[in-house]
Amino acid sequence: MQSSFQFQSLTPELILSALAAQGLYPESGLTPLNSYENRVYLFQAEDRQRYVIKFYRPERWNQAQIKEEHQLTHFLVEHDVPVLAPLVWQGESLLYIDGFYYAIWPYRAGRAVELDNMMQLEAVGQALGRWHSCVADYTLAHRPAFNVNNRLTRPVDYLLQHQPWGKTQQPWPALLAQLQQQLQEHVLFTVPQLAIHGDCHAGNILWRDAPALLDLDDCVMGPAIQDIWMLLSGDASEQRQQIYTILDGYETFCEFDERQLSYIEPLRTLRMLNYLVWLHQRWQDPAFPQAFPWFNADDYWLRQFQLLTEQAQLLKQAPPVITSYNYNC
Repeated sequence: MQSSFQFQSLTPELILSALAAQGLYPESGLTPLNSYENRVYLFQAEDRQRYVIKFYRPERWNQAQIKEEHQLTHFLVEHDVPVLAPLVWQGESLLYIDGFYYAIWPYRAGRAVELDNMMQLEAVGQALGRWHSCVADYTLAHRPAFNVNNRLTRPVDYLLQHQPWGKTQQPWPALLAQLQQQLQEHVLFTVPQLAIHGDCHAGNILWRDAPALLDLDDCVMGPAIQDIWMLLSGDASEQRQQIYTILDGYETFCEFDERQLSYIEPLRTLRMLNYLVWLHQRWQDPAFPQAFPWFNADDYWLRQFQLLTEQAQLLKQAPPVITSYNYNC
């Protein structure tokens, strides 16, 4: 990974200069928030308000792609979708200083959504239904397409080229070839797509009496179920109850196509493959070896091989059918 793809030049002095350019002067220190892809800090300014400043990883997204994220966020706010939007400074929410794009948000207190709390899950479903209902005609023109090449072919080719599993003895090329064959003609790549969050898991949902959806960094055109399946956890019975609850809220605002339930395991497999690529691509960033010290361990790659082998078996099975739920509005 090129050094320009990292954050060595993002010094405290540069952060303070970025804030001063917008008339903000921290009264507190800069508290790093949990983000590996970008650099995010919480602070209190002289106006006694708390803010969050986010510096985008250089060369990951271009200006047009980040602006699309901000434009989508503001569009959703205008349509009463509970998302947190970046502040606008002299007509611009996307700012720039010395090689870094950045943006500033008002801080909102809260806690992580509880995925075992059915009331909270239904409220999250309502928020997602409201979101998906208002973006039926909305297009993200600059974001990477949700297609076979970007989601499957590229990560598989990357893994085959770099072989991050090292000297482990598992037949990785054969497994990757099998997964590619199973997924490359899957129907999920041909269904209608929406402007979705793209990375909708519990860590990106803040709860304080109601949900607030955070961090649209991975927004993309894609199938609706992509914004739902990462909220499921536990065994099959627990996940069934969770999906019932989410869709109860979702369908208050937007009809859900039952057939998309069959996309969950293919989407899970694609995420697993892309996650391995992401970790390897970022490994030269000092934050990653500290946060993921197990990535280079043989045991980790053995476990990943086992999990992806299980996914290959799941992809052979008939898609789930939940007949007791009414999916029509």
